Amino acid sequence: MKKGHQAQEIEYLRMENLSESRQITELLCLYEVTRALSGNLKLKEGLNRVLQIMAEHLGMVRGTVTLLKPGSSELQIEVAHGLTAEARRRGHYKLGEGITGRVVANGQPIVIPNITKDPRFLNRTRTRTGANPNQPVSFICVPINHGSYTIGALSVDRYAASDVSLEDDLRLLTIISSLIAQSVIRLQEANAERQSLISENRKLRIALAEKYRVGSLIGNSSQMQEVYEMVHRVAESNATVLLRGESGTGKSLVAKAIHFNSRQAKGPFINVNCSTLPETLIESELFGHAKGAFTGAIQQKKGRFELANGGTIFLDEIGELPHSVQVKLLGVIQDKEFQRVGGTRTIRIKCRIVAATNKNLEDAMERGEFREDLYYRLNVFPIYLPPLRERKTDIILLAEHFLEKFSKEHGKKIKCFSKAALDCLMQYDWPGNVRELQNYVERAIIICDENILRIHHLPASLQLAGDDAGHTDRRKSFADAVAGFEKELIMEALSETGGNQTRAAKLLNSSLRIINYKIKKYNIDTKMFKKPS
Repeated sequence: MKKGHQAQEIEYLRMENLSESRQITELLCLYEVTRALSGNLKLKEGLNRVLQIMAEHLGMVRGTVTLLKPGSSELQIEVAHGLTAEARRRGHYKLGEGITGRVVANGQPIVIPNITKDPRFLNRTRTRTGANPNQPVSFICVPINHGSYTIGALSVDRYAASDVSLEDDLRLLTIISSLIAQSVIRLQEANAERQSLISENRKLRIALAEKYRVGSLIGNSSQMQEVYEMVHRVAESNATVLLRGESGTGKSLVAKAIHFNSRQAKGPFINVNCSTLPETLIESELFGHAKGAFTGAIQQKKGRFELANGGTIFLDEIGELPHSVQVKLLGVIQDKEFQRVGGTRTIRIKCRIVAATNKNLEDAMERGEFREDLYYRLNVFPIYLPPLRERKTDIILLAEHFLEKFSKEHGKKIKCFSKAALDCLMQYDWPGNVRELQNYVERAIIICDENILRIHHLPASLQLAGDDAGHTDRRKSFADAVAGFEKELIMEALSETGGNQTRAAKLLNSSLRIINYKIKKYNIDTKMFKKPS
């Protein structure tokens, strides 16, 4: 009896020592699991490290994390320790299917002491075929819960041993699964935010590509058709492009259309207006500078060419470049490399160059203001943008485009131009080209409180053009302005009523006699308003 009692005490002490050792092991394991999950932004790497820790410290083999696909009832193995890629691909379950599917469906853990004797165990991964029947394998699967939702399951195999308690394993796995849940949710939210930003960026690029595609350049005149064809021809190449034309003809829009229809469309588009940069800073702006290169250069700065790497740089008003900078620009175009101001390191770039000018570069060369070798380097593929006065058929298209655009921007509900207003737009010479038309239409919309934009909403210079068909040297009298406005109102009323003078008089809150008198006075042809029967 005494020997038996001593044996019991020895076994008790051994188990107590085992319990203390297990506690230490668990604490060490949880510490390393927490570090693995908190210090790793890549979900799979963090989870793989957790399963490796469980195998090394606790002997839990074939650890597997299975996650529920968002918006579906399908489960898929996210990571698995000791499983081949083929085995992981086979590890697909539906909610309620197999042990893993039941755990996720019910949110409750399941412990199987011996997998060979439980028909619920599917062995979908086929990794336990031919298991030794003399060494039973236990299977523990716990849910990964986030609040009241189950987002997946954590499962392990455990070889049976006298010093292993499945209850202790279950308790520890439940703690680990809660740590995994926090990490999974945090990283899924970060991934979702990153995907959202990528999606927004993609949408923005698509919108920009759509905005600046050749088809969105307004104009169907033969001159603009030639421009479209030239843009299509050059966009897919890497050739340097020189855009020529008066100010306000849309050179920057064409430059963007070339970029967003080219191989460089995913890269940056860097716009540089050479005429607005001070001569003392233009070299630094284009090529950057090293720290301490000059007074005020407190840190290194990248230039516009470096920022345009992989994309397109648009050099607007290239004819305004100082002669000293022209020399360095020539080297960049030839060799695709340069050094920052005050720097010694050679920087190589790969970007498309599109230049633009409203100056006559040939005359500038004769005067010695523009380098001949730079001219020929830039003039590889010239595109001429015609002034608005040479493509009169595009004026109404452009005006209606700006009317729709700025009416929305300024919260107005202006439907159209009056006929007299359109006549003014057509008869004006537009020295400022498309930019001038855009500005005049926006100004008219701001001061217009009607649903039709009329002649008196336009600037005086346009009204004089409409009245005198281009003879703007005569000052318009008050009586002429009133007569023009009166004639416009009557013509619009006749247009709305199909030439019916009685209805037109009623629409204008006037009498038929007065309307008839005004029609004769202003020599208005009523037949043009009658609708065909």
